[in-house]
Amino acid sequence: MLSIDPKEISTGKLHSYLLGSIAPRPIAFASTIDTNGKPNLSPFSFFNVFGANPPILIFSPARRVRDNTTKHTLENALATKEVVINIVNYAIVQQMSLSSTEYPAGVNEFEKAGFTMLKSDKIKPFRVAESPVQLECKVNDVIFTGDDAGAGNLIICEVVKVHISEDVLDENGGIDQHKIDLVARAGGSYYSRARDGFFEIPKPIRTLGIGVDQIPKEIRNSPILTGNNLGMLGNVEQLPTKETVNNFAKEHPQFIGLETLKKHTFAQEFLNKNDVESAWKVLLIK
Repeated sequence: MLSIDPKEISTGKLHSYLLGSIAPRPIAFASTIDTNGKPNLSPFSFFNVFGANPPILIFSPARRVRDNTTKHTLENALATKEVVINIVNYAIVQQMSLSSTEYPAGVNEFEKAGFTMLKSDKIKPFRVAESPVQLECKVNDVIFTGDDAGAGNLIICEVVKVHISEDVLDENGGIDQHKIDLVARAGGSYYSRARDGFFEIPKPIRTLGIGVDQIPKEIRNSPILTGNNLGMLGNVEQLPTKETVNNFAKEHPQFIGLETLKKHTFAQEFLNKNDVESAWKVLLIK
């Protein structure tokens, strides 16, 4: 394994390692205005949500690695204390990328990237009409993590108005993750399209899983079952009863008398289908 002391490599190299490994990252498409009322629009992938009551978002227009300069978004946020965070989906990702071009101050990235400026309700910066979710925010604070190239500037925003396109809602009024079609940033020039890689994992907080430590040793040390497989097996609240295992065996006699590794292989096939109960029953058949 490559082990690195951050102080012993260049900031640019460290920046590359961090962005390549901490990914995918959501994108804050930040709209601000300067003190003269001129709009600015730029994306930032150092971004996330940090609370719902109050609703807090934080993003960081970091100091440029190459020359230690600051970005117009940071300067505007400090001056006006307002920003709109527009959410980026696949339909606008190319335009979003174009807007990241470092145009001179005063150039309108809405126009350069072909976006529609939409008046906000509670703050002065404009919203991106094409964005599926637009979050009007007041800037509560800015935390500067350093003065050198690559240092972060954490803009702490409180959401004061939310706008959601009805096109991305499901029948219950919630956001449909397939309809919203979000994209995220990775290292280099790479992005990911979220809906192409969705999978579900039951939340452990809803149950009290037995834990991997309670899985019988011969299963826990299996050369077939992976760590993910063991995590699924350990997320059950209780093992199947002897009666249900016997009934399963009667219905599936092909699993009776199997050698251990074959039994583990069949169990893994059930796990790959998210059928944890059947996997356990196969493993417990005598």
